[in-house]
Amino acid sequence: MWSWHGYGAWGWFFGTLMMVAFWGALAWLVVQATRDRHTPERTPEDILAERYARGEIDRDEYDQRRRDLAGRLD
Repeated sequence: MWSWHGYGAWGWFFGTLMMVAFWGALAWLVVQATRDRHTPERTPEDILAERYARGEIDRDEYDQRRRDLAGRLD
């Protein structure tokens, strides 16, 4: 037969733990839902500069492509 104490100390412990986990998860969901997820798009100039920085293209090709992107064809 169950006493008026319910589940005893373990019931209080796990009940409190579950309550904290529930409210923590709810707060995390609210933060994730309201967070600004806009990531700035990379421009072609940014991509070109990254390729040059990684060594995929040399200085001459970088300069030529930069001029092409700027619309100043030589």
